[in-house]
Order: sequence, then structure tokens, then C-alpha cells
Amino acid sequence: MKKSLQSCLQACIPFRALTLTRKELKQYLNAPAFYGAAVFFLVFCSVWLFYFQQYFTMNQATLRPYFGVFPLVFVLIIPVITMKSWAEERKTGTVELLLTMPYTEWDLVLGKFLSCFGVLCIILLLTLPLPLSLLRLGNFDAGIIFSEYLGAFLLGASATALGLLLSCLSKNQAGAFLGSAVVLLAVMLINQFTFVLNLPDWFARFINFFSLSYHFESFSRGLIDSRDFAYFVLTTALFLYLNTRVILFRKWR
Repeated sequence: MKKSLQSCLQACIPFRALTLTRKELKQYLNAPAFYGAAVFFLVFCSVWLFYFQQYFTMNQATLRPYFGVFPLVFVLIIPVITMKSWAEERKTGTVELLLTMPYTEWDLVLGKFLSCFGVLCIILLLTLPLPLSLLRLGNFDAGIIFSEYLGAFLLGASATALGLLLSCLSKNQAGAFLGSAVVLLAVMLINQFTFVLNLPDWFARFINFFSLSYHFESFSRGLIDSRDFAYFVLTTALFLYLNTRVILFRKWR
């Protein structure tokens, strides 16, 4: 009975992906890069809120300036998390061994994604003490804070999936980091060109559609827009699907 249950679980794709996720997650938690990224994220966002935004002089019970800088910080944090996922496998030659194991392409991609996204979730959860410590200073709207965190997780999921795809296309960690940082910077800040350039409305909407930070803005205002929610879910799925296609191409090349 126990063996049959175990064999049934092992035949389940999510179970195989979670097995790989646990292995990858242990490696991340034992790597100095994770702690460096976490400290940088927490310190930079706090300095941005209290020093650059002069939070205590705003006289407003809002954390929008705090969450508003998340897209910019993700440009540096997510490449650090995702750069070694596939690029290091290719550099050391272990990717060939990984492809010969009883994993499907989706098992490998989901395992890598869940581990990287799990690391990002841990970093985001470490920010909870800041809003909790500020709640006593004003009448904060819990619904808005929930919306901001939901948007941060969705934005992080889409950006992590994109970072993994770029890591899979890179030959080493340096190339994966630089490529991910440049592409993430473009998709995060491309909507800023619509403010600088006098573009027609239809063209501005077209450009904003490809901007991750533009779809995050509604969440930062406390609005859970189903269109933006679907955008993050679909882009995450799209980047993961493209990742599986790249692996399949290299597997049969």
C-alpha cells in the first residue's frame, strides 16, 4: 500500500517538480548571494522610504512609496536569484545529466521556477515587520496593503519566469545577470517613455501593455484589476512555456 502510494505520487508531475524544488531551495539558502540580495532589498527599500521619500514628513498613512520602488529593485534582485539556475548548469555540464533524469521539461522548469520564486517570497515576507511597525502610527487600510503585497508577488512571479528564460539562453552567470538586468529594466521602465515623449494615446497604451511596472500600478493604488491579474499570470505561464521549448530544443539538438 505504501509503495503503491509512493509510486503514484512519483508519477505525479507536481511531485517531481517539488522534489527538484526542495533540492534547489536548499542550495539557495546555503548561498551567500541569497543573504546579500535579501539585505540589499530590505535596506534599499527602507532607505528609499524614510530618507529619499521623507516618509514621516508626508503626514499620510500610506505605503505606496515603499511598494512603488519594488519594480526598480527587482531589476537587480531577480537576476541575482535566477542567474545561476540554468547558466551554471550549462557551464558545469550538469545540464546534460539533468536532462537524462526522469524529469519532463515542465518538471525541470517548474522546479527551477518554484525554487527561485520561493526565495523571492522569503525576501518579500521579510518586509512584513516594516508595515506592521508603522500600523500604530496611522489609520492604514489593510485592503490596500494586501493589494500591494499581492501585486508584488505577481510582479515577482512574472519577472522571475522571465529571468529564468534568459538564464536558460545564457552560457554563464555573468551573461545571465547582465541580460536579465537589461531586459527587466526595459520591461519595467518602458512605460516611462510615454510620459517623456508626446506619443498618441493608442501607441502609449500599446507600449504600456508590455511594461510590468505599468500593470503593477493598479495594485500599488489598492486596486485589484482582473486584467492586470490575468496579465501577470499569463506572462508567467508564457515565459515558463518558452523555457520548456528552449530546453526541448537543446535536448534534441
